[in-house]
Amino acid sequence: MDRTAADSMLADTDLIPVLEAQVSGAKELERQLLANDIPVLLAKPPPKACCGGSCGCGSKLQLLVREADVPKVGQFMQSEWVRALEREGMGGGLVQLGVEVEGPLACPACGFTGAMVDGACGDCGLQLE
Repeated sequence: MDRTAADSMLADTDLIPVLEAQVSGAKELERQLLANDIPVLLAKPPPKACCGGSCGCGSKLQLLVREADVPKVGQFMQSEWVRALEREGMGGGLVQLGVEVEGPLACPACGFTGAMVDGACGDCGLQLE
């Protein structure tokens, strides 16, 4: 989906902010969501109490979507997060999201990949379930 198609789909529609991020991150997520046929709009967020112009906050944008598309955005972000875990070698069911992830469980504290004991890391004891 291109930006023009998304703009026409979102015209005269109530939109919900689902994310506020630095400009570069918001634009990258906008590109990814449009590529997955989820119409989005970027907008300037409302001013914050701290933003008198000299607070040092970086420029941010809000990502706005239709209410019906909120679950699609959530599913997209969840799948991206799982892929990031897999790239880092931390897949294997570390977090139960109802998503099948292959490979052994790696403890985020010590890196142990063996069997858990009562839902905890078999090496350092960190509770994982």
